Amino acid sequence: MRSLDLSAVSWRKSSYSNSDGGECVEVSDDFAPIVPVRDSKNPSGPALLFAVDRWSSFVSAVKDGELGS
Repeated sequence: MRSLDLSAVSWRKSSYSNSDGGECVEVSDDFAPIVPVRDSKNPSGPALLFAVDRWSSFVSAVKDGELGS
């Protein structure tokens, strides 16, 4: 897989992230058909890359409570 330059992408925090800075996930919509995901506490760290359909399935499972707490 080729490497992606993520230095200039737009990131958005998960709507499930809390406001006091704990356990935040950020995603970017700039690279369809993949979704880069990173830890907002470590923005210069690595990003995980997911296929859009796999990311959508994961988000749906979280929303539906299928993954437990």
